[in-house]
Amino acid sequence: MKTTFRFMIIIAFLLSLFGCKCKPVDKKGDDGGGYTKVMPEWAKNATIYEVNIRQHTAEGTFAAFVKDIPRLKAMGIDILWIMPVQEIGVQNRKGSMGSYYSIQDYRKVNHEFGTLEDFKELVKTTHENGMYVILDWVANHTAWDHVWVKSHPDFYTKDSAGNFVPPVADWGDVIDLNYDNKDMRKAMIEDMKYWLTGTDIDGFRCDVAEMVPTDFWDEARKELDKVKPVFMLAEAEKPEHQVAAFDMSYSWWLLSGMNQIAKGEKPVTELDTILKWEAKNFPTGSVKMRFTTNHDENSWNGTEFERYGDGHLCFSVLCYTLPGMPLLYSGQEAGFNKRLRFFDKDTVIWGDIIYQDFYTKMNKLKKDNIALWNGSYGGDFNIIYSSKKSPVFAFTRKKDENEIVAVFNFSDKPASAEIKIKDKDAKYIEFFSGKEFSGKELKNTGLKAWEYMVLIRK
Repeated sequence: MKTTFRFMIIIAFLLSLFGCKCKPVDKKGDDGGGYTKVMPEWAKNATIYEVNIRQHTAEGTFAAFVKDIPRLKAMGIDILWIMPVQEIGVQNRKGSMGSYYSIQDYRKVNHEFGTLEDFKELVKTTHENGMYVILDWVANHTAWDHVWVKSHPDFYTKDSAGNFVPPVADWGDVIDLNYDNKDMRKAMIEDMKYWLTGTDIDGFRCDVAEMVPTDFWDEARKELDKVKPVFMLAEAEKPEHQVAAFDMSYSWWLLSGMNQIAKGEKPVTELDTILKWEAKNFPTGSVKMRFTTNHDENSWNGTEFERYGDGHLCFSVLCYTLPGMPLLYSGQEAGFNKRLRFFDKDTVIWGDIIYQDFYTKMNKLKKDNIALWNGSYGGDFNIIYSSKKSPVFAFTRKKDENEIVAVFNFSDKPASAEIKIKDKDAKYIEFFSGKEFSGKELKNTGLKAWEYMVLIRK
C-alpha cells in the first residue's frame, strides 16, 4: 500500500538502531502451550514472485494470469504472492480503480479480476505446477464502506467525536481497525481461515504488519496452522515478528542501503552493518526477503533502473546470494523501465522478456546450491572483503561440502581487491562465465564496472 508515512516509519526505525543497543529477542518461538511455529519444508530453497493481477496482463484477470503460470514455473519460481484480490471500496476511492489495500469485504472477490471460481482455478493450476500461493492480507484497516462498518462499528478506532479515522492521514481511502476488540480479532482470523479452507492457498503476506499488534499475529499463526501448515510473510522488519508468527519479513534496511550505495552516498561497509544487525537480532532460522523492486518501490520510489542504473543486475545477484529469499515483481524479468500507476490500469510492458533467462539461471543457482538455501536450511555467511576505501564487497556461503564465493563491484568504475581465500589450492568455477579460478588467483581480483562473480567450489 502506498504510504509516505510508511517510509517515515521505516526511516525512524532504522535511525533508532544507531541510537541504541538492540536487544536480541527471545528466540524460543514456543507459546507456552507446546505450539512452535515451523516454516514449511517446501520453502527451504524457494524464490517468490509478486503478482499484480491488475497490471500483469492486458485483461487484468485471474484467467489471463493463469496462462502465465507454466512460464513462471519454467523460470524456477516457487511461491506466488498474489496482491489483494478482494472487492475494493467505493467510498473515498483513490484514482479510477482504487487501491487493492482498501477492502470492502474480506470474503468477496474483486469482480474486475473474475470470480471466486476463477481464483480457485489459479490456485489449483499453481499447485499442479508444483508451486504455492500466498495471499496479500490487509488486517490493519478496511475501506470506509466495508461490511463491518454497519454490522460491527465497534470493530473500528474512533476519535473523541465518535468518527471513524484513517490509520494515517495520507490514507484517506481506509479506516483503522481497533485491535482492543477481541471479537474483531476473532472475525479477522475466521476470514483468513475462509481463504485457507475455501481456496486452498498456502499462507499470507501481511500488509503493514508493524501497525497490527504482534500478539494478534502470534495468535493468528497458531490458529491458521491448525487448518494447514502455512507460510507467513510480514511487511515488517521487527525481530519479534519472526519468533512465533512469521517465517519471513522484509529487508527494507538492506534495500535502503543498496539504494544509497548505488548513488555513492554510502560505502559498501553499510552492508556489513545491516547484515550483522540481522544476524544478531533475528531468531535463528528467520528468512529475510531480498528485493530490488516490488509494487511500492516501483510505483512510488522508482524502477530498479532509476535507482541502480547499469548496476541493477549486480544488486539482484546480491539479493540471490545473501542469506534470504529473493523476490521478483510482475514484469521484472521483462526489464520495463516504468513506474506503474497504482490506482489505475497500467499494464506491464513485456516486450521480449529480456531478463527471463538471467533470472531463470539465478533461480537454478539457488536451488542447486544448498549453501544458498533459506533460513536454517542454508549455509553459513562470512564477509571476506569490505572496505570504506573500495566499492568491492565479497563473502562466502558454506553448507556441508557446498561452498560459494560471491564478489561484487558496486560502482560504475573498474575496481580491484585482495580476496582472502584460506585454501589457496581450492578450485572454483565462476557460475556465469564457466571460467576456473584457484584460491590463489582470487587474491588479486579485478572487476569491471558493476561486475559480479559467483564462484562455486569444485
